[in-house]
Amino acid sequence: MSKIGNRGENIAANYLREKGYLLLHRNYLTPYGEVDIIAKENNTLVFVEVKTRKRMTFGNPYESVTLKKQAKLKNIALFYLKNIQELYQVRFDVISIKFENGQTKIEHIKDAFD
Repeated sequence: MSKIGNRGENIAANYLREKGYLLLHRNYLTPYGEVDIIAKENNTLVFVEVKTRKRMTFGNPYESVTLKKQAKLKNIALFYLKNIQELYQVRFDVISIKFENGQTKIEHIKDAFD
């Protein structure tokens, strides 16, 4: 992982903790790929994709969560749920982090996709 990506994930993890989420896993790896963060908010499992950028040349960070990436995250969630064998509500969030003009901007998109 890139230095900026790791920095963004650390910021996202701290942000979620501050908001009261219980972090269960970071960089959870499955045969279907990896999810940045799995957290729990009340009785909801939240699969979080973190996108970080220094420049907006290619648009906002969250715009890089394509349909292909969304499908991958859904497969990761199904894999995870089968392994824990517990029932939870599931939500997919995207945390978009921008480093602009010496400032860090965090945008948390809850329920980013179905």
